[in-house]
Amino acid sequence: MLQIAFSPVYRLRLPEGHRFPMLKYELIHEQLLYEGTCTEANFFAPAPVSDQFVLGVHTPDYVHQIKTLTVPPAMVRRIGFPLTHELIEREWIITQGTIDCTQKSRRDGVAMNVAGGTHHAYPDRGEGFCMLNDVGVAAYYLLETGQARNILVIDLDVHQGNGTAVMFQREPRVFTFSMHGRDNYPLRKERSDLDVELPSGTDDEAYLNRLYDTLPALIQRQQPDFLFYISGVDILASDRLGKLGVSREGCKQRDQFVFEQAFRNNLPITVSMGGGYSPRLTDIVEAHCNTFRVANALFFD
Repeated sequence: MLQIAFSPVYRLRLPEGHRFPMLKYELIHEQLLYEGTCTEANFFAPAPVSDQFVLGVHTPDYVHQIKTLTVPPAMVRRIGFPLTHELIEREWIITQGTIDCTQKSRRDGVAMNVAGGTHHAYPDRGEGFCMLNDVGVAAYYLLETGQARNILVIDLDVHQGNGTAVMFQREPRVFTFSMHGRDNYPLRKERSDLDVELPSGTDDEAYLNRLYDTLPALIQRQQPDFLFYISGVDILASDRLGKLGVSREGCKQRDQFVFEQAFRNNLPITVSMGGGYSPRLTDIVEAHCNTFRVANALFFD
């Protein structure tokens, strides 16, 4: 059975005027239940993550600033929304959700977090709607507990995973692969282990062919024993922040291909949702739900 991390705190509302669409998390949960792809048995509610693992990738000063709401105003502006104790609790719970998913995907092949993919969080700062790097913390957890030796992060959000890239630049056991928009945020890119930059307007055929040419060879070369997948749907042509030209069907085919690579190579894969900023919530929710549908059909039907 597909296991999915979801908690009522994922539904946290932000003050008016903050465009980050947190409503999508609640709607993904409701849509998967409504259509019968999932039942409540598929969902589990994580507890907050232990600071022991957060501090494995984030600096003590930064963690203290977050937990005491003493983040400098300039960093709060870069993060993109006002910080509250409720929001901080949500970050700690989402991060534990990704850790919990690693355990379930090691058992079942795949597990998914309705939220997460906070790849703009650096060791010492947050930005771009990201405070804790859930994949970074979960990768550290696997290494620290001896459950993985060679991790591949597949980041297909439209924005480069800049925080994750810096986090693991000196960690040879984690390979960071980011395929993202060349002309998009962040304007100054960091250096991942492998960056594939796509020009604005890249359509389904060009996007998928680049992925087909890259991912199987990368898995063969790196020989990972665990995969993280950040499956942002901000690659859609409809996305107001994305600048690429991928259709909803093309996005679904992307997910199908990534899951097929994991399945064929017998590699556990943990998925975090990443971004999605289309003006119509329906476009965001449907594209995200396709990720769950594809995984459920491939691994459990």
